[in-house]
Amino acid sequence: MNSGSTAFVLLSSGLVAIMTPGLAFFYGGLVKRNNVLTVMMQSMIAMGIVSVLWSLLTFSLAFGSDVNGIIGSLEFAFMHGVGLTPSTVYGPEVPFLAFFVFQMMFAVITPALITGAFVDRMNFKAYLVFLILWSIVVYAVLAHWVWGGGFIAKLGAIDFAGGTVVHISAGMAALASVFVFGKRQQTSVRPHNIPFVALGTALLWFGWYGFNAGSALAANGQAAAAFVNTQVAPAAAMIAWLFLAWIVDGKPSVVGPLVGAVVGLVAVTPAAGYVEPIGAMIIGVVAAVACFFAMKFRAAMKWDDALDVWGCHGIGGIVGSILTGVFAAKEVGGFSGLLEGNPAQFISNLEGTAISVVYAFVATYVLLLIMKACMKITVDPHDQQMIDKVLHGEEAYE
Repeated sequence: MNSGSTAFVLLSSGLVAIMTPGLAFFYGGLVKRNNVLTVMMQSMIAMGIVSVLWSLLTFSLAFGSDVNGIIGSLEFAFMHGVGLTPSTVYGPEVPFLAFFVFQMMFAVITPALITGAFVDRMNFKAYLVFLILWSIVVYAVLAHWVWGGGFIAKLGAIDFAGGTVVHISAGMAALASVFVFGKRQQTSVRPHNIPFVALGTALLWFGWYGFNAGSALAANGQAAAAFVNTQVAPAAAMIAWLFLAWIVDGKPSVVGPLVGAVVGLVAVTPAAGYVEPIGAMIIGVVAAVACFFAMKFRAAMKWDDALDVWGCHGIGGIVGSILTGVFAAKEVGGFSGLLEGNPAQFISNLEGTAISVVYAFVATYVLLLIMKACMKITVDPHDQQMIDKVLHGEEAYE
């Protein structure tokens, strides 16, 4: 066991933990003033519900011994066997508990990302049920497939810190939820608090250093590469978004580059520990262009993804996952991509990406339809304009 690596992973866990409150501010600033509490609560309560569920069940389903490539066993249920000694499989330089808590923070933020899509529409009781079921049916399954020795890993696909497990899963789940919930009464709403959006972006970016660099599970050169890539990719994406929006929309907005930075962070996540910094910057720019026009396409199709979760996380995750198979450099993370003469890695990542897209969308769509048949999942249309007061009995601004 390495004390330096242990300290690094624990610090990284704290950095990832701050991302969920950061998301609450980011989303809270983007919505209108009378539903900011509802949106923020959906992120914050995930820290409670998902953490307990992770401890009791979903960690084992994600990282327990592989069962037919589909799911993990129950060997770690109720944290049995999760102790102070390192695992021989996961993070051999750190206590198994450190790996457990690091991965917990990923499990917490992922379903919270989805909530930006169904703003104004899901009632709180249904959301709590959704948090639990989605974490089991979608997140734990994909985490096992990609990181727990499941069949996507066996295909040879690589995902350093969650392009498929976190961002594609959340983005495609968001799109599925839009088709189940339908449109809001009022869909064209400007951000009510842009300083909140800036604060949320800052917290997300800061936490993302732990998200990506910590995924090396050791204080080593790969962690350093991931850290640098976590700076340069969103920086390039931010600049690309600034000028793209300036040209297309005629104004250099404040919100646009902030969203662009998040897009760059999303896209570099699967690649962070596998690519050179120049590759990371290219990934950031490509993702910015792809996500910018994906959001324009979504608006043209009149899909009511309120905060463009699909356009940001879904498309950003897809771009990053595919391009990881292109730019992977053996010197950085031990894998060669297409540019180093290994088309097999590109094909494997393409397959892993496609499987993740289809599974996350279909599983979420079916789950929400079953929930809709069994319970009331929506807020009444006439309550959408005062949803904070209706659901929580409080208002952000008295």
